[in-house]
Parts: sequence; C-alpha cells; structure tokens
Amino acid sequence: MAAVVGAERGSLGAPAPARRGRGWGGGGRGGVAGLRRGFPLWRWAILLVAGVYFVIPLYAALRFAGIGAFRAVVHQSGFASSLGLSVRLAAITTVITLALMLPTAVYVHLRLPRLRRLLEAVTILPIVIPPVVLIVGVLQVAPGFLKGTPNLLALEYVILAMPFAYRSIDAGLRALDLKTLVEASNSLGAGWLATLRRVILPNLTTALLSATVLTVALVLGEYTMASLDLYQTFPVWIVVFDQTSGPISVAASLLALFVTWIFLLAIMTVGSRSGRRTGSQVALFSVVRREPGGS
Repeated sequence: MAAVVGAERGSLGAPAPARRGRGWGGGGRGGVAGLRRGFPLWRWAILLVAGVYFVIPLYAALRFAGIGAFRAVVHQSGFASSLGLSVRLAAITTVITLALMLPTAVYVHLRLPRLRRLLEAVTILPIVIPPVVLIVGVLQVAPGFLKGTPNLLALEYVILAMPFAYRSIDAGLRALDLKTLVEASNSLGAGWLATLRRVILPNLTTALLSATVLTVALVLGEYTMASLDLYQTFPVWIVVFDQTSGPISVAASLLALFVTWIFLLAIMTVGSRSGRRTGSQVALFSVVRREPGGS
C-alpha cells in the first residue's frame, strides 16, 4: 500500500529537490546521500583493504624478479616443452570434462531431478580425497598403455576438474526453463542432438566458459599429481627451476598468473556480449534471466 501511495505521489509531481536527492546526479546533500546509499563508504574501505592485501605481494614478487627476468624466462631450457605439455593437457582435460559433464547435468535436470543431490555429493569427492591418495590409486589400477603417456594425467585432471565444471554447468541450467525449451524444440521436430546443439548450448555459453576457465586454471596450476606421475608440466618446471634461479622462477609464476587473468577477462567480455544478445544478466559463474520490463 505504501508503495502504491508513493507511486501516486510521484505521478502527481514530487518536489524537484526530493527527486534529485534519490539519484546519483543530485547536487548538495541529496547527491552525497544518494551516493552513500548506492555504495556505502564501508564497502570502499573493504575493497581498498582487499586490494592492498593482494597487490602488495604481487608488487614484492615483481620487484624481486625484475623486468629482465620475464625476458629471460622464455629462453630457459624446458620452458617451451613444459608449457606446451600443460597447454595440451588443459585442452584434452577441458574437452573430456565438458563432454562428460554437460550431457550428464542436462539429463539429470530433465529426467532425474531427484538425483541432483546425489550427483552433487559424488562430484564433491575429488575435493575431499587428497590428490596423493588419488594418484596412488590410479597408478595401481590404470592399464599399462596409459601409464607411459600424458593421457593418464589428463584423465586424472578430469576427475579433479569435475566438481568445478559440474557446478558451473548446474548454475547455468538452474537459470533456464530447461523443460520448456526442450519441449518446444521437440514439438518443432528437433531430435535430442539438435536440441542440445541448437537450443541448450547457446543458452549455456557463459556456464561453459566458466567451466572451461576453471579447468584450464586447475591444469595450469596443478603440481602434486604431475610430480608423482613423473611428468614435467609447467608448475613442476617452476619448482625445479626454483632451485637454480629464484627470480626467473618467480617471473614464471607471475606470467602464469597474468595469463589466467587474461583468460578470465576474455570470458567476462564474451559472456557480457552474449548476455546482451540474449537479454540475460551475465556474471562469471551464474546467469540470471532478466524479466521483461524489469529493472
């Protein structure tokens, strides 16, 4: 009732200073009050403290390494091969993870909604089980033709990436009226594969990109399994090279961190453009459908 009365007063013509006080562009005390209501000062203080907390270690590492270390790290022995192996494992892991998680999550949402809690519990196990225990068990049961290839390491990374990929895809599916979309597609004569490719996938762009960047970041930063499996991936190379040159090792770590940030910014940009085309509000790990006529 109060909202209706307020709307009626606004339509009859509210005083000009009161209107200016509610917005960002109002002058005097009204503008300052609107600014404080829109983004309080304590939030700025928290952002400032968090920024200082993260920037100071990065600045210290950058000063310790020096700019010249970034040029020298590229010419070090083993840099190209270890980075190439990590990129290759990231690509294989991402393809297998999405190929397994996407159909599984869609099928559970459509046909077996009661099993969603069970699937969430199963996918959380790789976080609970230590990687050391997991790699020892895999080496005991893995077939012989996989033990001598990096493909075994990629399959192990699929298990580690499963919790993050599933939750990214699940967040995207929760934001969709999946049952209505599938029924509409089937009523138009589309089969299961056509529905998945032409209806579901375009609406899960941001969720798939989120799963991709989480998987890539996991593979590029994983050390335990690679070292126990005797493969010199990029994180293993950084640790090994740290014993001979600390500044170059720190520069390599910063380089890997900056590359991950670039991936995140690219995903944010692509997801924002996709959200503007489809009429959705896009975040990094969630997609919220904007109602027609809503704010």
